[in-house]
Amino acid sequence: MRASGRLVAQAFELMRGIIAPGVRLSDIDAAVTAFLKERGAQTLYKGYRGNPPSHPPFPGVICASVNHEICHGLPDNRRLKEGDIVGIDIGLKYQDFCGDACVTFPVGVVAPAVNRLLQVTHECLEKGILAAQPGRHLTDIGAMIQIHAESNGCSVVREWGGHGIGRNLHEPPHVSHIGPGGRGLKLRPGMVFTIEPMINAGAPEWDMLADGWTVVTRDGKLSAQFEHTIAITEAGPEILTQL
Repeated sequence: MRASGRLVAQAFELMRGIIAPGVRLSDIDAAVTAFLKERGAQTLYKGYRGNPPSHPPFPGVICASVNHEICHGLPDNRRLKEGDIVGIDIGLKYQDFCGDACVTFPVGVVAPAVNRLLQVTHECLEKGILAAQPGRHLTDIGAMIQIHAESNGCSVVREWGGHGIGRNLHEPPHVSHIGPGGRGLKLRPGMVFTIEPMINAGAPEWDMLADGWTVVTRDGKLSAQFEHTIAITEAGPEILTQL
């Protein structure tokens, strides 16, 4: 899990040198495709059908969600523009184990309010990870995320959450990003799952586009997401998807 997580982190370092105004989402997808092939890693998103199995297969190696897109955006031929934000989600399998993370990047110079949304969203992830201590409850993670987001005038997308991960991309348990805390599964060393808060500048409601994948804010306001794969250890949470 650590090895697959490091590869995910390295892919995001590659992204930092690519994302800029004028770049096509499909070019970013191609760069990650080449990176995974070079490292001997398997993509997890391309061809993924989700649930039910009749769902249209996802067409890209990455998810690329721009501005008001919350998650699962398609890496098509759209060009990024100055002032956009883009959430890049990468999942891979390496030596039979999976890694999964997301980073929302500013494109060029963004407005102060946009920077603030990115900051609050990243802080929500940090607070969620800090809450993931052995002996605490799984819902303590979401409670901390919700408190921080709402105290900063943002909202948390409720229906989409984190998940267990190991030899498969999606495993139990579901990791909610809202409270109340003190309920459900007790955390213990050896558990591995993702925390991936999706934070909206406006209301939490969302819609699914006709492509069957892209989730957008209903009010058209911006959304950001940050995600890490973490392991619960005796000493506390360990982030697996960072260098």
